[in-house]
Amino acid sequence: MKLNLDSIANERDAWLAAGIALPKFDIAAMRAKTAALPEWVHFGAGNIFRGFIGSLNQRLLNAGEASTGIIACDTFDFEVIDRIYDAHDNLTLNVLLNPDGSTTREVLAGVAEGIRADMYDEASAGRLKKIFAAPSLKMVSFTITEKGYQLRRPDGALAPVAEADFAGGPARPRHAMAIVAALLLERYLAGAMPIAVVSMDNCSRNGERLKNAVLEVAKAWTGRGLAPAGFTAYLSDESKVAFPWTMIDKITPRPHPAVEKLLADDGIEGMAPIVTEKKTFIAPFVNAEKPQYLVVEDRFPNGRPALEKAGVNFCDRTTVNMCEKMKVTTCLNPLHTAMAVYGCLLGYTLICEEMKDEDIVALVKRLGYVEGLPVVTDPKIISPKAFLDEVVEERLPNPFMPDDPRRIATDTSQKVGIRFGETIKSYLREGRDLSTLVAIPLAIAGWLRYLQGTRDDGTAMEVSPDPLKDELMEKVKEGREREILADESIFGLNLVNTPLFGRIEEYLARLREGAGAARRLLRRELRG
Repeated sequence: MKLNLDSIANERDAWLAAGIALPKFDIAAMRAKTAALPEWVHFGAGNIFRGFIGSLNQRLLNAGEASTGIIACDTFDFEVIDRIYDAHDNLTLNVLLNPDGSTTREVLAGVAEGIRADMYDEASAGRLKKIFAAPSLKMVSFTITEKGYQLRRPDGALAPVAEADFAGGPARPRHAMAIVAALLLERYLAGAMPIAVVSMDNCSRNGERLKNAVLEVAKAWTGRGLAPAGFTAYLSDESKVAFPWTMIDKITPRPHPAVEKLLADDGIEGMAPIVTEKKTFIAPFVNAEKPQYLVVEDRFPNGRPALEKAGVNFCDRTTVNMCEKMKVTTCLNPLHTAMAVYGCLLGYTLICEEMKDEDIVALVKRLGYVEGLPVVTDPKIISPKAFLDEVVEERLPNPFMPDDPRRIATDTSQKVGIRFGETIKSYLREGRDLSTLVAIPLAIAGWLRYLQGTRDDGTAMEVSPDPLKDELMEKVKEGREREILADESIFGLNLVNTPLFGRIEEYLARLREGAGAARRLLRRELRG
């Protein structure tokens, strides 16, 4: 069996015998209707999209609640479209890794088409412009990671690619936000038709970030006479162009060899991951945890798919923001970052293995239950305590979730302000005693120690990619950690001016006391 349309049609019994669910709708009819009446475009063709968003649309198609598919686009790595989407007829093999050791497997066919979002390629650009000019288009969504919205460097200067796009105009943009702005300009010129532009990325106030970035591009163009003056008014009118806020949560780690072997043992060929020239590690299958959450502000001026019938929670903006803050500042993301840096220091390669370590478990429990929950944002539609319980008791210990602390440690400088800075600010705002915090300063000190590039036993390790990696590692090497802790662009506040500074300094000094220092510090502070 191979993952393509011919195989799932002609070897159907073999797929089903292997315990793999197949689409229950007419794929050809869905794709034909999508080509004629596109409704949903998605940017960011990676695992979270394929294994989560794509599965939502499949549920609707299977139930007869939708008749069109998603058009998947990638602005960053065109090889993903060529070697994963095109090579497998836009199908994905989704493998849910259940805590009891079983798997739930399904061939997903909710993607109608994969497109290289290359505005320098006439065919791709023409196809995208035609789609965005279609009155039927209801929404364009995104999973492009937090970095995909950033037009500026940490110092506030425009990134070179954004600067070039600002000057070059909408004809051939390269930055994801400029590409989206150019395509929305096509929609404006075709009659200023309504649409929802929906970030589904794991970052706070994601709809606001997306809107601000697109508007900044549009204003640069209109200011230079490269786009009509009315374009920015169109983008600013939420009755025409809405930018709903969302909260998303599902862990979709790198494809794991154990899952690849499991599929091969069941007779499925060609599941080996690829590594693209841009270092994307991706496979024809997605392995993911079963729990998933998607909360969306219900603001769709041209209508939307009936995603509530696939488990999506629609509500108002305030509630979405509260759900997001609950997750990223208290109930999941801070735990992940703390585990990532200490996991790397202690030589772990799997998050689930860390949850067998009493010191790591003590760290995440104190971080979540003792330091986080007292100031947690409660959205009411999801219980923070129940969410945290599921994370600690089921999700993180799941032995069949092959997630790697090195992956989670990626881009930590872009995350610590939300994951730790917001809780610190909540303590200050509520007049709480910062001296009671232990896990948060441990996590921050652990990150600074991690930036030395050596494990707790003194052996060298590779620090995960981060836009500030070289700069931060140099500062740590030179003993200039105070500059990092004072940087409000990293933490959201100047930590040097808080009582936490002394504790972080103390912990960092102890983390440098030779081999085994991290282990000794965790044990003393958390289980002492």
